[in-house]
Amino acid sequence: MSAVMNGNWIEVGVINDIPVQGARVVNTDEGDIAIFRTVDDEIFALRDKCPHKGGPLSQGIVHGKKVACPLHNWNISLDTGIAVAPDEGCAARYPIKIEENTIYLSLNSE
Repeated sequence: MSAVMNGNWIEVGVINDIPVQGARVVNTDEGDIAIFRTVDDEIFALRDKCPHKGGPLSQGIVHGKKVACPLHNWNISLDTGIAVAPDEGCAARYPIKIEENTIYLSLNSE
């Protein structure tokens, strides 16, 4: 996805740019950030790197509010970035705001 700066927020596209239960990647100076869309059209942003072996979370399967890493099937919570037990670790989470279907991303990880 392309990005346009607007103050502290980067415009990354509209909701329909991301497939339902899918992801798109935003390339930033901070590294790749995956923007996920759930079946309920909720949007989340995580560093595109599994805390286990660095797998690309954007290529994983979104189910509920989790994404399964494509390398070793670790489940990462989209709303917290925390690996689901018994796995341990955390992918950095980034703030998202939506205005009139346009998605904005902040690079200030939470």
